[in-house]
Amino acid sequence: MDSRQFIARLDEEIGASLARLAGLSAAGDAPETLTTDKLLRLALKNELEATELAAIWLGTTQELDVKLALARQCGDEAKHYRLIVERLTAMGVDAVNIDPREAGYSPLFEFLRTLESTPARVAAGQFTREGIALVRNQAFIEFCEARGDRETAALYRDIIQPDEQHNHELGRRLLERYAVTAADQRVAHDAARRTLELAEEIQEMARIKSGISRAPGC
Repeated sequence: MDSRQFIARLDEEIGASLARLAGLSAAGDAPETLTTDKLLRLALKNELEATELAAIWLGTTQELDVKLALARQCGDEAKHYRLIVERLTAMGVDAVNIDPREAGYSPLFEFLRTLESTPARVAAGQFTREGIALVRNQAFIEFCEARGDRETAALYRDIIQPDEQHNHELGRRLLERYAVTAADQRVAHDAARRTLELAEEIQEMARIKSGISRAPGC
């Protein structure tokens, strides 16, 4: 199939998985102990990993348009990290001294950093991971609004989500350009599916072990 047909089919498949993930993100009643500042602390890890991943890929990507897209994404994720630190500080949290690396990197990060081909990286990172971020962030925005935290909801709705949407759509356009051969489409599909599987496993583990839901993405 040509790249447009491939993306349409991948979009349909990924869309169904994202809808399921969105439902899991907002499933059940959130306990009172689950606060916005607790979830923002988790968001720092997601943003740091997204920043570092884009930086790793940036140095080993040959295609100029993809390299520049990764540079833009790297800046976006670093900006999100800074804005979340500022929001936590305003909430009375000593966010400057939080080191999200203390518990190690996530299995998703470890998988993504192993990807070497551009179609696989774009499919897993910009297209799928940013798609995951969009649905998880929406659940977080609704949680913040329900808890009366309008400032955090506005941060995500007005600044972070538009950046994620941009990077997701850019991933779609880059896939159309580079997922051309059957081999490219196969590795792109497999990378996207594994990204979704790991994201779902991590989310379910957080829910079972720590009662965490509605956590934002990257």
